[in-house]
Amino acid sequence: MPTHVFEPTYYHHTFGTHPPVLYIAPGDTVRTTCVDAAGQDRTLQQVTPRGNPMTGPFYVEGAMPGDTLVVRLEQLRPNRNQAWSGAVLAANVVDPEDVPVLAQARGSGRWLDWEVDLASNTARLRSTVRGLEGLELPLEPMLGCFGVAPSRGEAISTATSGPHGGNMDYRGFKEGVTAYFPVQVEGALFFLGDGHALQGDGEIAGTGLEISMDVQFSVDLIKGQHIRWPRGEDREYIFTVGNARPLDQCVQHATSEMLRWLTTQYGLDIQGASQLLGQCVRYDLGNVFDPAYTMVCKMPKKLLQRLPTRS
Repeated sequence: MPTHVFEPTYYHHTFGTHPPVLYIAPGDTVRTTCVDAAGQDRTLQQVTPRGNPMTGPFYVEGAMPGDTLVVRLEQLRPNRNQAWSGAVLAANVVDPEDVPVLAQARGSGRWLDWEVDLASNTARLRSTVRGLEGLELPLEPMLGCFGVAPSRGEAISTATSGPHGGNMDYRGFKEGVTAYFPVQVEGALFFLGDGHALQGDGEIAGTGLEISMDVQFSVDLIKGQHIRWPRGEDREYIFTVGNARPLDQCVQHATSEMLRWLTTQYGLDIQGASQLLGQCVRYDLGNVFDPAYTMVCKMPKKLLQRLPTRS
């Protein structure tokens, strides 16, 4: 299958029905790049305004509303030796009385600098933080923001997320993972960006280690399969993603999407799926900083492979 090399010169700050930058077909592979959340490229030059600039959109031939877009994240590689992060926790993840403490601790700067060693796959704080001198952390690259165009001509900010995907900041969207998105417009119009060299659950400092990336992905289509929310799978789990606020609503979206997956593709009825979920489900926290929160509902593949009714 063809491999396309695409070097972006323009970036979008909304997911929408924008003119495609490249036409690709199911089975194709794309090698491209994305800038960091501040619009900085591999040379640390700001080439576009900040705010999760997206590379794309990529038009997938044959994709129509009601289909499912399959995106395999084949390579996610930071491409420079410097990253940045928020200096303190986000105000919405602590008790109200601690918000002034955070503001005082931030001091004169909102951001901290990190040195990234691509050879050893580690990051070390360049900024001085008492008690963390010499701290070195292993990289776990991920995409914080990616997805497809929403329906009805909407343009949705890359600051938030929804059924189309978007700024989910789920650390499980890493190299080797397959993501599934509901196709809502002709061609799907796939976007990607917001590379993180590392990030904990929830993006509770408002950032990960923000960095530009080289990305390789491939696409496929599942014709006639309608899903409502993003899905994914890795070696151990299938998972579904709910994006909303308050937190209980994104739990509902993720759980209902998993319920639909188990009943439509694994041969379970509602009671069977309920029991499997009730005793075996796992939840991961995606983003709890942005306008919409993200919750991920996971089921272990090794358990699903034992189901006698799997279709």
